[in-house]
Amino acid sequence: MATYSLALCLDAPMQSWGSKSRGSIRDTGREPSKSGVIGLLAAALGVSRDDTDALAELSRLRMGTRVDREGILERDYHVTLNVPTTAGGGHRTALSNRYYLADAVFLVVLEGNDDAQLGRIEAALGAPVWPLFLGRRAFPPARPLIQNSEGGQMCSGLGLMPQPMEAVLANHPWLEDRPEVREAERRRTDRTPLRTVVDCDSRTPGAELRLDVPLSFKPEDRRYAARTVRTGSVSLTDGMISVKESACT
Repeated sequence: MATYSLALCLDAPMQSWGSKSRGSIRDTGREPSKSGVIGLLAAALGVSRDDTDALAELSRLRMGTRVDREGILERDYHVTLNVPTTAGGGHRTALSNRYYLADAVFLVVLEGNDDAQLGRIEAALGAPVWPLFLGRRAFPPARPLIQNSEGGQMCSGLGLMPQPMEAVLANHPWLEDRPEVREAERRRTDRTPLRTVVDCDSRTPGAELRLDVPLSFKPEDRRYAARTVRTGSVSLTDGMISVKESACT
């Protein structure tokens, strides 16, 4: 059976991919969570929060992430005044710490056997039903997730390809769009590999458990299942830097 991949670029001044956010602490992972990416696809397709069948179908896609620019972990300290108390008899001041990644860039690859399904997702990301954001409503993408049909925005994701995820992660053009950084890396002989996080079988050596597969996005019934991932890396090659470089500068 043929395998297809959909390559997306996730770039924004701020991103947040929390998986343990409770109460006054809103965390973020160092790369996109599966629940966050599935939520992004659901918004593009117009899938409602209570459509658990559609969420399950999207969640079956295998996901891999390549970190093309490691973000800087930042924290916002929030003070909210006049929050109603749970007893309903007054108001209080609520304090919270909200973490996010600044200036991160990720290549996210979704893999499946149904090219028609991935094609529908690709089309929806180009004309989303609802606004897209990277983890929080205040964090919209800084560039298209997928390059446009005229061949521009080559530093965005290349979209649908008849390749397995591992091949895309190892060969997709580098999404770094700062000319000075690209030039510096081209000259280096000791380039730092790009970190990857890929869905894997639970029996894979070094597999790590993550509780971020969405079962329901209902506000009153948010539920998640577990998946296992393995962390690795791919080399940053000359070809990944030079391909369509003029479109990145």
